[in-house]
Amino acid sequence: MAVLKKRYLRKRHSISLLHAHLVFCTKYRRSVITRRAFDRLRFSMKQTSQQIGIDIIAVQSDGNHLHLMVLYPPRLDLSTIVKRLKGASSRFIRSLRLPEVLKQLWGRHFWSPSYFVVSCGGAPLDVVKTYVDSQNDPDTKRRKAASRPVKPKRKSYPQAEVRGLRILDG
Repeated sequence: MAVLKKRYLRKRHSISLLHAHLVFCTKYRRSVITRRAFDRLRFSMKQTSQQIGIDIIAVQSDGNHLHLMVLYPPRLDLSTIVKRLKGASSRFIRSLRLPEVLKQLWGRHFWSPSYFVVSCGGAPLDVVKTYVDSQNDPDTKRRKAASRPVKPKRKSYPQAEVRGLRILDG
């Protein structure tokens, strides 16, 4: 089992590590994703993912549905990603007119209109909740800062005068 290395997406104003597990079902849950159809779908999805700026980490099929693990930037919402992946792959696979698809699916659709998505990666929810709960109250930090002894400011000697005006220190 390969261990995935964390690869943070670094942009001008954000650093992110967002993974999602997507599942797309074929229309009427028909088992039309053969090896040949799967290879074509994977090719189409790789092309689309490059166009929209996401990475497909893993892709696999059970015959009537497709599992994807994607890494995506925060500027894209998951519904847009799903719409683009399903739309492009459906148009592509239907244009190939594969007999196994034509025999079981009619009309213009390949995918069911619904999808499943769950976030993945990072720490388990219990660990994240414990971490958030353990953070200090903002007022606590102010109290700690206020209770520290204040160092007196050092005066710069000699005091400077500029054209009869005295420069005041702090």
